[in-house]
Amino acid sequence: MYIYNVTINIEESVHDEWLQWMQSTHIPDVLATKKFTKAKLTKVLIEEEMGGLTYSVQYTTKDKVTLQKYYLEDADRLRQESDKLFKGKFVAFRTELEVISEY
Repeated sequence: MYIYNVTINIEESVHDEWLQWMQSTHIPDVLATKKFTKAKLTKVLIEEEMGGLTYSVQYTTKDKVTLQKYYLEDADRLRQESDKLFKGKFVAFRTELEVISEY
């Protein structure tokens, strides 16, 4: 199992609009690709020197092949949608995690 983690720092000026959009539109759109089985949205509780608020979205997928299909078939389109609404107002950092075990 793999986790596709996206950490986002969003400017406070658009935070409320962005958070609503993430919960009502973006995360459901990513899940609608059928390449992820679930998503978890978390708030990072440390303050960043650059300001803003930081969140992490963790999308769970069954394997690396499915994640690669997401990159090839869906990622650009979904990233462009966030750029249209919030360009210059956020910074995103993406990480792939392989689940070794769960307890």
